[in-house]
Amino acid sequence: MATFFGEVLSVYSRAVEEDDDELDENEEDEQIRRELEEKREVHLHWSPEVSESLKSGNKLQCSDFVLAVGQNASSFLSVHILSTANWDTIGRVSAWNERSRAVTGQSCEESACVFYRHKNNPTVLICQVSCYVAEDQLFQWTEKVFDCLQHRELNVTVLSDTSVADYKTADYLGGSSAPFLRSLHTSAFGDQPVCQSLEQPNIVTGLAAAVLNHCQVHRIAAVVYQCYSDVIGPDSVTMETYKPVLTKLGRSIQLDPSPSTDALRKFVRTTDLQSNLYI
Repeated sequence: MATFFGEVLSVYSRAVEEDDDELDENEEDEQIRRELEEKREVHLHWSPEVSESLKSGNKLQCSDFVLAVGQNASSFLSVHILSTANWDTIGRVSAWNERSRAVTGQSCEESACVFYRHKNNPTVLICQVSCYVAEDQLFQWTEKVFDCLQHRELNVTVLSDTSVADYKTADYLGGSSAPFLRSLHTSAFGDQPVCQSLEQPNIVTGLAAAVLNHCQVHRIAAVVYQCYSDVIGPDSVTMETYKPVLTKLGRSIQLDPSPSTDALRKFVRTTDLQSNLYI
């Protein structure tokens, strides 16, 4: 190739070098994707006794599985159920994501997703989930947890928190209406829910929806009780809304109707009201 001044330059193709660069970038992107997938993987950590049983091919014998999703639902179980000291911690779930606060190596007591088993009735299990489970982790979480449980005669009850702002209705909702419960259940659920069904076009989302969908596919009796509240964070009034649900499960779970003030203070936070005026 000749330049304007008559200088002859060698001609070469950059196609091979560009392809090599693209190949390196693709391999690097693939490596990053694999590392991110591994980091976001859901991990179950069981107690030594449960781990040995599962490794032997056994499933956790379970008649009632109560899952609490959200701060109020989880706090309700802590205050009214777990405070009776009839429960053993048997495992936890760790799932890292952008909104998760889980710390690698933390104990079961510190984890935001913990499993408990009733001491006198080992077929009754409780799981508290106060952390965020990302959309791409929902299927993984549900599959791994339910793969450890026997499905025969299993009854699943899900307590779930959500904002009343997400509730769609043609009628005006006054301030005195919240908090309130709505239910949604699988076709295998043969009992009578303690509240009315969730009206269309309202939907259940997140972990509660993933669990309900899994139970519907596998013909497991399950019901979701979704609490609509106008309060952000743990609130004693919102917690009380779940009482009828656990009262119905009284045959297998002992409910503490009047928890101590100290027990409530551990979970209910009060903050000073802030003025919206500039000073």
